[in-house]
Amino acid sequence: MVCESNNKSYLKSQHLKIIGQNTLRGKVKISGAKNSALVLLAASLLTEEKTILDNVPFLTDIDKMGNILKNLGVKLRSKDHQLIIDSKNISIQELPYELVNGLRASFFCIGALLTRFGEASIPLPGGCNIGERPINEHINGLRALGAEIIIDKDVVKAKLVKKSKLLGANIRLNCPSVGATETLIMAASLAEGRTVIENAAREPEIQDLCQMLNKMGAKIYDSGKEKIIIDGVQKLHGCTHKVIPDRIEAGTFLIAAAATSSSITVSPIIPNHLEAVLNKLEESGSKITIKGNSISIKGNEIKAVDIKTAPFPGFPTDLQAPFMALMTIAKGKSKITETIFEKRMNHVDLLNQMGSSITLKDNTAQINGVKKLKGMTLVGLDLRSSAALIIAALTTKNVSRIYGLEHLDRGYENFELKLSQLGTNVKRRTTKNICESNYKSSDINEEMKSAMKAA
Repeated sequence: MVCESNNKSYLKSQHLKIIGQNTLRGKVKISGAKNSALVLLAASLLTEEKTILDNVPFLTDIDKMGNILKNLGVKLRSKDHQLIIDSKNISIQELPYELVNGLRASFFCIGALLTRFGEASIPLPGGCNIGERPINEHINGLRALGAEIIIDKDVVKAKLVKKSKLLGANIRLNCPSVGATETLIMAASLAEGRTVIENAAREPEIQDLCQMLNKMGAKIYDSGKEKIIIDGVQKLHGCTHKVIPDRIEAGTFLIAAAATSSSITVSPIIPNHLEAVLNKLEESGSKITIKGNSISIKGNEIKAVDIKTAPFPGFPTDLQAPFMALMTIAKGKSKITETIFEKRMNHVDLLNQMGSSITLKDNTAQINGVKKLKGMTLVGLDLRSSAALIIAALTTKNVSRIYGLEHLDRGYENFELKLSQLGTNVKRRTTKNICESNYKSSDINEEMKSAMKAA
């Protein structure tokens, strides 16, 4: 059986072959932050002038957002890790469902399009299957700014009715939603008057957005605090901006080093973006050294520690799965509680198949550390669970084959190459006779097993 030659099917036929029990040594160059670059691309819609983004990572999610902007009429030119964005001639139209379905960040465009053009129409977003992630906070905030919004056949249609511009307002979010905070900041930047967002999210990616918008002429105060103030301006201009380093990528490599009792350095990184993670790594036995924009770790015997995910500056939900992989081989019992997304424990059953001892109730995992895991052939179900499986596989004596790279490539740039440069035995392989029709996440059939043995 031969798959059609499209990118999604191609990625689903790929896997990482991992020979475990390698010690990691060396330095890892950290890429630009995916979650920041995506929202900065959306923010480029706010100006007619060219915007230049540096340090943009090569990821499938970035490609998807680029295709969304091109569909609107944006001109994009890329060079190395730089994107030159020209949003002067945009055609306001409903974005095709197939473009936005796989990328939740596509919805961020609604705030920029609405405030610049007075209308926007975007299908409900998609992304990893880790929970409902409702857009109520986005919609309620835009309505407070004066937008009329209806949802018709899973398409969000927003427009201005009484005024030619959005009007500043006091908005209090029911929860500190990152996406809603970003959407409302963009919308308010060209609104008339002052907007105050209370209970705002404080993540570094929001701070990066505000820094770029202020370069473009916006007047945004107190980003990184629970109350953000935006004084609307008449027009925004172009700018050049460098995307911040990806704290989640850096955290993933640090956790991998801790799991394999290794010593590595990650750079460049902004250390205070990872303070909660570094504290837990130290508590679990690793030695952490911070020097300028680099973080070094020396792994040691792993001690069990409890974590509970929380909005920044708490422990990031995006590192919950990788940290759980570390705790599976820790000495003692640990507890991991997920408070952000209700379906972000997809990796528990997969880690248990590798020999871990995890019991799950609601969104709390109780983990009894084991001495070792075993290599397996498994399929990652979302972006961060795929990273967790790879970390687990690095600790085993056996060979593992990890599928689900269509998830992994959404958020990690050259992940296996960077691991190989640290001395691991990780290679990307393609199994030609595996198609989406027989690609199963919970039970890989015999055809797939045979193909992978030959890979």
